[in-house]
Amino acid sequence: MGPNVAELQTETLVIGAGPAGLAAGACLTRRGAPFVIVEQSTAVGASWRGHYDRIHLHTDRRNSALPFLGFPPGTARYPSRKEVIAYLERYANHFQLAPRLQERVDNVRSEGGAWVTTTPARTYRSRNVIVASGFNSVPCMPRWAGQERFRGRILHSSEYRNGEPFRGQNVLVVGFGNSAGEIAVDLHEHGARVAMAVRGPVNIVPRDILGLSILTVSIALSPLPARLADVMVAPLLRIVVGDISRLGFRKAADGPITQIRERSRVPLVDVGTVRLVREGHIEVLRGIRSLSDNTVTFDDGSPRDFDAIIAATGFRPGVERFLESHSFSPPVERSHEASAAGLYFCGFSVTPTGMFREIGIEARRIAHRISTA
Repeated sequence: MGPNVAELQTETLVIGAGPAGLAAGACLTRRGAPFVIVEQSTAVGASWRGHYDRIHLHTDRRNSALPFLGFPPGTARYPSRKEVIAYLERYANHFQLAPRLQERVDNVRSEGGAWVTTTPARTYRSRNVIVASGFNSVPCMPRWAGQERFRGRILHSSEYRNGEPFRGQNVLVVGFGNSAGEIAVDLHEHGARVAMAVRGPVNIVPRDILGLSILTVSIALSPLPARLADVMVAPLLRIVVGDISRLGFRKAADGPITQIRERSRVPLVDVGTVRLVREGHIEVLRGIRSLSDNTVTFDDGSPRDFDAIIAATGFRPGVERFLESHSFSPPVERSHEASAAGLYFCGFSVTPTGMFREIGIEARRIAHRISTA
């Protein structure tokens, strides 16, 4: 786009047209509050369009719908990537949300009692800004000693689409979050020989317990202190998951709910990874010490050869790129509350009760605060 040529005034500017931005827009619409949504990509739900093919929501559709519109009949219990994208498109159309696409936000600053947001196309002046650009925005890519000498392919999980290019290869997946676990399964199903580098202690929870989604169980336990909730669910996890130390994992000292609430780290929601480890199809190794040629040396000193390394090492929000003051970091516990007067974050809470569900709660609260201010 050309130089900044216009200034537009609106009560609220929403940054991002993913689940959080769309939910915020729908809730503001319901309250008759004017707003504009800007999105740097070419379509709504950009992050879901960029995910690997096999990804599904790890939370069930009943508890994952955004405000005022459920998933359509026939959607899988755990919606696929395509189903989530179709739902977000349907959601935007239903509420007549029209994001200004291909407008990358370059700067947000406070000026004269208003928020001034600049994009390559224009300047926006607003009383409120809702940052809904996504918790998982910027890939976190580690560096290892000797990495420049490694002859195989190294890529971040954000670059992974499916396991077909790795058929017949020795592939190391680094990390043990949900992306790592699902990518390891996908690689095995495409004929790769898979190992996982797991550096620290972990928690593993099943996607379903006794026919209930793990999210339903987490919601029921949410009023309790985290450690008490973990004590109550521990016997069920021991029955369903088993002793993970026998599979080469180290069990985290804290339970999964405490891990999420206190450290904002989500445990592995198992969709088949543990079974493949138990059957010997996925090998569990320690963290990486160094690389050379096609060899990976692990923290215990053991060397192994690999054709490719996939770093499922997470993301960061990256809001510091456009927020002028670094003090405006998203509140972890209550991201719907204003970090500064008129500045809100939606979709940045890591919670055991599900990201989509929490987005809906936050969007409603933000819209209420804005419309009643």
